[in-house]
Amino acid sequence: MSKTSIIKPKIPANEAERSHALKALQLLDTPQEDRFDRVTRIAKRMFGVSISLVSLIDTDRQWFKSNQGFEVTETSRDVSFCAHAINQDDLFVIPDTTQDERFFDNPLVTDDPYIRFYAGYPLKLRPGVNIGTLCLLDPKPRVFDAEDQQLLKDLGAIIEQEIKSIQLATLDELTLISNRRGFMTLVDHSLKICFRNQLSITFLLFDLNQFKLINDEHGHHEGDLVLTTFAQIMLDSFRESDVVGRLGGDEFVVMLTDSDNEKCDEILNRFAAAIAEANETLNRPYKIEYSVGLAHFQHDTDKSVEKMIQVADAAMYKNKKSIRIKD
Repeated sequence: MSKTSIIKPKIPANEAERSHALKALQLLDTPQEDRFDRVTRIAKRMFGVSISLVSLIDTDRQWFKSNQGFEVTETSRDVSFCAHAINQDDLFVIPDTTQDERFFDNPLVTDDPYIRFYAGYPLKLRPGVNIGTLCLLDPKPRVFDAEDQQLLKDLGAIIEQEIKSIQLATLDELTLISNRRGFMTLVDHSLKICFRNQLSITFLLFDLNQFKLINDEHGHHEGDLVLTTFAQIMLDSFRESDVVGRLGGDEFVVMLTDSDNEKCDEILNRFAAAIAEANETLNRPYKIEYSVGLAHFQHDTDKSVEKMIQVADAAMYKNKKSIRIKD
C-alpha cells in the first residue's frame, strides 16, 4: 500500500445540528463519571482490548468523556477513527488498520498507541444525529464476530440511555436545540466570556406568527414541522459562538456576542432569506412567519439574563403589533 496523506473523516450533512446538540448537553470538558466509566471498564475487560473510550466529536477534536487505557484526553478530529464512525448508522469496525487505506498511515496507527483494531458504536441522540462513540481499540488485529458486535451494541445502548437522561434536562426533545434550562446555563458561560473580553451582548426573541392557526387547521404534525424547520434554520444561520434556544411553545431566543446593529441586521437578513427559501421548498398551504425583538447590552450590564430577555420580548411584541397593523 503506497504512502498517501491521511484521509480525513467527512463532515456530516447535519453538522450544525449535531454540534449544537453536543454542546447543549454540556458534557465536553467535564470530569469523568462512573456511569460512563463503568461501561468502558466492562467493555475493556469483556473484549480483552487495551483501550475503551466514550469519545465525543467536537468541532475540531475528539474528546474522551470516559477513558480506559489511553493516556491522552483528546486528539484532533482529523485523525479520529470515531469521526468516521459517526457517519455510520451501525457499528464501524476496522479488523486491521494497516490494511485499510483510510488509516494505515494515521499517526495513531504508526505511533503510540499503535492501533491495529478499532470498533466503534455511534452514540445517537436520535436517528441521524450521532455525537460520538463507544469504541474499542487494540494494538493487535482481530476478528469481531456477530456476538461481539451485539455485545458492543448493548453496551452502547446503555451509554445512550445515560446521555438521553442528560438530554431531557438540557435539550428540547422535538427540535434538539437547548431548552430554557440548557439555554440559561450556556448563556451564563457566554456572559463570563463577554465580561472578560469586553464584548457587547444582544438578545433576539422570536415568536412564530399564526402558529396556533397552523396547528388547528393543519394538525400538530405540521406544527412540529414548522418548529423543527425554524430551529434548524436558526442553527444554520447563526454563528457557532451564538447561543440558540427554544423557550417553550413557539418562542425561540438567541444570544449574540460582539454584534452591533449592522452585524445584527446582516444576520437577520440572512435568516429571513433562509426562511423564505424554506417556505418555497416546503410548499405548504401556509407560510412560516415570525416576529422578532432585539435588545443590545454592554458587557458590564447589571441586568439579569431574565431581564434582558424581557427587554427583547417587549421589542418582539412591538414588532408583532406593527405587523398586525400592516395586515
